[in-house]
Amino acid sequence: MAKTRPPYPAEFRQQMIELVRAGRTPAELAQEFECTAQTIANWVGQEAIDRGRPLPGKDGLSSAERDELNRLRRENRQLKTERDILAKATAWFAKKGDPTSTPSSNS
Repeated sequence: MAKTRPPYPAEFRQQMIELVRAGRTPAELAQEFECTAQTIANWVGQEAIDRGRPLPGKDGLSSAERDELNRLRRENRQLKTERDILAKATAWFAKKGDPTSTPSSNS
């Protein structure tokens, strides 16, 4: 099972991005700052996407688009839950009002 750690602070990520822009490699920075080279490369790639200039072969969603997508997915889950509740309530009320389901007092 992979180890998890708290997210790196935004200032740290920004500093790593600036060092890569200044010419340092993610591998050098990874050894010095004890995070993986892939993590640093991901930060650099995401920052390029956010600026509107993705690196070659690194298409993806900007951070704002990713946040909106997550919000819409959460909203969609909520709406589906509400729809399911309403469908069950409708079925319950329909059954409750069905004269064949309750004994008749006119017999």
